[in-house]
Amino acid sequence: MTGEELINSLQRLDQRTKLRIGMALAALLIVAIALSAMNSRISALEKKRLARESDISEMMKLKLRYQEASAGAQRLANRLMAGKPDDSPAKIIEEIGIKGRSSQIKPVKGEDLPGYQEDAAEVRMEGLSANEVTNLIYRLEKGTRPVTVKKALIKQRFDDPSKLDLALTIALIKPAPAGAR
Repeated sequence: MTGEELINSLQRLDQRTKLRIGMALAALLIVAIALSAMNSRISALEKKRLARESDISEMMKLKLRYQEASAGAQRLANRLMAGKPDDSPAKIIEEIGIKGRSSQIKPVKGEDLPGYQEDAAEVRMEGLSANEVTNLIYRLEKGTRPVTVKKALIKQRFDDPSKLDLALTIALIKPAPAGAR
C-alpha cells in the first residue's frame, strides 16, 4: 500500500473511526514520551549511583587508612603512658638482659620534640651473637616503652667472626614535664 492509498482509505472512514485512530496514535505518542522520560531519568539515576559507589569505595579506603593511623597512634600513646619518669636508656638495656663482653652506655643530647622529652644514649656492646643483636634491637623498638634506634653500627669481630660489636644510638621518648614547652 502506498502513501496515497493509505490517505484515501483514511479519508473514507467515518468520523468516529478517525477519532478512535487519532486517540490511539495520541496514546501511543504519550506512552513513547513517558518511556523516553523514564529512560532518561533511569540513566541519570544510574550515573548518580555509580558516582556514589565510587565515593563509598574511596571512603572505605580512607576509613581503613584512618583506622591504621589511629591504631598506630593508640599504640604510641600506650607506649608513652607505660614510660615512667625514672626510665632511662641504660635501665631499659639492663632490663632486656642482653650483655656482651663489655658494655658501655654514654648519654648524648636528644632532639627537641614539642611536648616530649628525648633521653638519648650511645650504647656500645662487644662480643654479641647475631641472634642477641637481633633480639636487642627488636626488644628496643617493639618493647613496652617508646624507644627508637636512631643509628646502628654492627661490625664483625676480627678475633671471632661469629661475634659482633654493636654501637647504637637510642632515644627514649617521654612526655615533657608540666610547665616545659
